Amino acid sequence: MSEDRKRLGARSEPKASEEDGLGARSEPEASAVRFSHPGAQAPQRQRRVDSHGVSIAVYEWGDASAPPLFLAHGGFDFARTFDGFAPLLAAGGWRVVSWDHRGHGDSDHTELYSWDADQRDLLAVVESTTPDPAPALGHSKGGALFTQIIQTLPHRFTRFVCIDGLPVHKAAPDVAERERTRMLTDEVTSWLDRRRRVATIVRPPGTIDELAKRRARMNPRLSHDWLRYLVGAGARHDPDGWRWKIDPSLRMGGFGPWRQEWAARRLAGFPIPLLGILGTEAEYMGWGVTADDLRPFMPGDAELEEVPGTGHFVHIEKPAETAARVLEFLSR
Repeated sequence: MSEDRKRLGARSEPKASEEDGLGARSEPEASAVRFSHPGAQAPQRQRRVDSHGVSIAVYEWGDASAPPLFLAHGGFDFARTFDGFAPLLAAGGWRVVSWDHRGHGDSDHTELYSWDADQRDLLAVVESTTPDPAPALGHSKGGALFTQIIQTLPHRFTRFVCIDGLPVHKAAPDVAERERTRMLTDEVTSWLDRRRRVATIVRPPGTIDELAKRRARMNPRLSHDWLRYLVGAGARHDPDGWRWKIDPSLRMGGFGPWRQEWAARRLAGFPIPLLGILGTEAEYMGWGVTADDLRPFMPGDAELEEVPGTGHFVHIEKPAETAARVLEFLSR
C-alpha cells in the first residue's frame, strides 16, 4: 500500500496467525470449490475506481455498450448479492453497474467509515461510468444513499427504484439541549472505544456451511443453498478456513449525518420518478416500514408496491417478479 493510500485512510485487513489457535480445515482448497445457484450469474466485467484514495471494486453485467443502470447494495452486503437479480435487468437491455461499499466485499477497508464517505464513493462510481443522467436502484442502505444523492444532484439521474430503503418520519423525543450534548458525548465515546477494541480484530474462520449459517442469522428467509453461494462471492479462503470479507470493525447504523426523519421530511419533493418496493414480512435486517407508513410522505406521482410473502430481500426472494416490475418502470 502506498504512503498516499495510508495517509488517506485505506487499510488492509489483518491476517490470521498461528497465535489464533485455530487449526487448518480439511475443506477443499478454494480453487477446487465450485459455487453455483440456479439463475445466478457472476459479473461479466470487474474494475476498480479510485475514490479519494480508497479503491472501490466495481462489477458489471450486460452489454458494455448498453445504457447504464446503477445498483447499490445494503449494509453488510456486497455487490455480488445481486448475482441472481442483475442478470435479469441486463437481459432487459441495461448495462448493470454495482460496487462494493468501502469495507465490504473487495473494496478497501478504511480506518473510519461515514455516510459522507459512502456518498463520495457512489459518485466516484457514477462519474467513472457515464457523464449522462442514468437510472438507479438501491436496496436498504443503498436506497437511502441514492435518495439523498438524487435530491442533491437530480440532473445526474432519471428514475429511481428503492427496495425497502425509503425513510419514514419518526417523532423525535423531546430532550433538553444539555441532555442531547451528554448523549452525543456518550455516543462518540462509545464509538471510539469500539474502534480501539476492533482495531486488530480478525473474523473467525469457518467452513462454507458454517459461514452460510452465520449469514442466516441476518438473512433467515434466504435458503441455505443461496447463502452457500454467497460464501463463494463474498468470502475469502485463508489457510485456516473461510472468512467473510466485510470489515469486522463495521457496526449497524453507521456514523454520520443522516437520519430517517430528516430524509422523510424532504421526500415529498423528490425530483425524479420514484418506485418504492417493500416486502410484507418483518425480519431483522428490514426497516420495519410499511406502505401505510410511507404514503403520507411520498410525492404525488410516486409509485409504491408491497410484494406479499417477501421480507427485506425482495429482489432475492422473488427476482423475476421484481425485475419485471423494475424493467416496466424504467421503460417509460
